Amino acid sequence: MRYTGPKNKLSRREGVDLFGKGQKLKRLNVPPGVHGPKGLGKVSDYGKQLREKQKAKRIYGVTEKQFSDYVEKSQKLKNLTELLERRLDNVVYRLGFTPTRAASRQLVSHKHVFVNEKKVNIPSYQVQEGDVVSLDIKAQNIPEIKNLLGKEASVPAWIERKAIVGKIKRLPIKDDIQEPFSEQEIVEFYSR
Repeated sequence: MRYTGPKNKLSRREGVDLFGKGQKLKRLNVPPGVHGPKGLGKVSDYGKQLREKQKAKRIYGVTEKQFSDYVEKSQKLKNLTELLERRLDNVVYRLGFTPTRAASRQLVSHKHVFVNEKKVNIPSYQVQEGDVVSLDIKAQNIPEIKNLLGKEASVPAWIERKAIVGKIKRLPIKDDIQEPFSEQEIVEFYSR
């Protein structure tokens, strides 16, 4: 089951703005809970690895089972973040069509996204090199999306965007991804 509670708590637990809330995020440097203001004690290696795993899982909005499957697949590819970045909901977010990954997930699951001119409603769909991602007419008329489409978005080097169409120029590499988690710690967590 996906977490549907307060996102502020999750960001405070990790000490990083996980969901792009920006100025809305208050007391980021204080952990949540009744013992939060006292701070955290010394963290073990296991604790550090767990925090990194939770951070990555929450940033991309995947369940524990999905995440462990991605880690298992990445053992062969040696690049976990590439698999997570290639998710369709993440690509829609990276193209600047939506303000958050959660919004892009909803846009995909409500059948507003086309991949190579075919409707795709699976947020975990893995895009390939050369795929073309676009929005349908109904999605273009959503006020917040219309506002974002009018602005110039900064997209990663592995994606190309022209108006409401994005193209995957190449698959992402580690240097393209600037997320605040350590892939090495996550791999060590799962190799226990």
